[in-house]
Amino acid sequence: MCSMNYDAAFNLVLFTILVTTTALPSQTQINSNSVLVALLDSHYTELSELVEKALLLQTLEQAVSRHNITILAPDNEALEKQMDPEFKRFLLEPGNLKSLQKLLLFHIIPSRVGSNQWSGQHKTLCTEEVENHLPLETTSGVKTISGISKLTRPDDITRPDGLIHGIERLLIPRSVQEEFNRRRSLTSISAVLPEGAPVVDPRTHRLKKPVQVKPGSPPVLPIYDAMAPGPSLAPAPAPGPGGPRHHFDGESQVKDFIHTLLHYGGYNELADILVNLTSLATEMGRLVSEGYVLTVLAPNDEAMAKLTTDQLSDPGAPEQIMYYHLIPEYQTEESMYNSVRRFGKVKYDTLRLPHKVVAEEADGSVKFGSGDGSAYLFDPDIYTDGRISVQGIDGVLFPVEETTEKPASKVSTTAAVKVVAKQRRGKLLEVACSIAGAFGSFTSCN
Repeated sequence: MCSMNYDAAFNLVLFTILVTTTALPSQTQINSNSVLVALLDSHYTELSELVEKALLLQTLEQAVSRHNITILAPDNEALEKQMDPEFKRFLLEPGNLKSLQKLLLFHIIPSRVGSNQWSGQHKTLCTEEVENHLPLETTSGVKTISGISKLTRPDDITRPDGLIHGIERLLIPRSVQEEFNRRRSLTSISAVLPEGAPVVDPRTHRLKKPVQVKPGSPPVLPIYDAMAPGPSLAPAPAPGPGGPRHHFDGESQVKDFIHTLLHYGGYNELADILVNLTSLATEMGRLVSEGYVLTVLAPNDEAMAKLTTDQLSDPGAPEQIMYYHLIPEYQTEESMYNSVRRFGKVKYDTLRLPHKVVAEEADGSVKFGSGDGSAYLFDPDIYTDGRISVQGIDGVLFPVEETTEKPASKVSTTAAVKVVAKQRRGKLLEVACSIAGAFGSFTSCN
């Protein structure tokens, strides 16, 4: 008996339970004397795990209910030592499930063929393969399959519903081999740095050579390299490569979405921050002109009014807060809701490096953050133009690291967001105007 780790043993036990307990539509039930259970013999545990991963259990159950079957089974040594690791990775990729199924079904003959009947062409269960017949040959007393794999354990395991022959190596259908060759060829091509690819100076984060980009093409650099340095970025990258191309009129698009916020109502505080208190509107316009896309998680006025003086007293606090609400992706309410429904929790990058905002499904909506510091998406798709998406939320979000650094004896940042509810609208503007004289004169401070 060859040794197995705990995970492999657990998988085999699970495989046995599934095989021995699943009832077929014809009311035939697989019992412990089945050839499928015998496949769990210590010589063929690797093959049985591949069968499980290929989701072929029900197909094989139906096969043994209709026929006696013959399984040509490479043993563990053949699968572990002789199979190309690249080919094994290819078979186990989720997108190549069909290839794995075809390969395994190519090893199963829907009739009982003992070693004393070793001759002729035999059809396999791999019906999708054009050449799905295996020639069984005997030459100088040596039994082979297709002339490439020897029979090493003839009639190794026999059961009432089939038998298993141990074979020397894996049988690979032509279509599976061709698919692997195509993928391998594409991989080798994509691994080569294309001529003229952008080269970024690691010291300055600038492009070493100008790159000609057609209008409408995606940006060359990551968005963080294109951002201007500021207090919210640590460490701050060098200034971006500039915007001579201007694929889009980002400034007009930013003005358009800010006007939309004002006309929509309930987001005046956010508009004040973008227009009067920071240079974020200009920065966002420049990024959009460069071809980048943004999703704005926009706290409403009620949420902004709950911000306290302590939360706004640090230099650059308005920018730090807002950068955490900017996602460098184009997301709509539908796309975010579908993501959290499918994957449970989703982490979105923000422009505040390295912090991410966590989203999950809650009460038929999308909830950002957790605990008292969470916020719900309750005003979906306030503005969507293909470059900028604005989603209204009912709270101000803070990175988790900020909330956990506060002493336990004091009220945490997130608790303050929820507890302080009597701040009047405009408090943010008052505080910011009093501490940010360096910004110049603001229209809203008069």
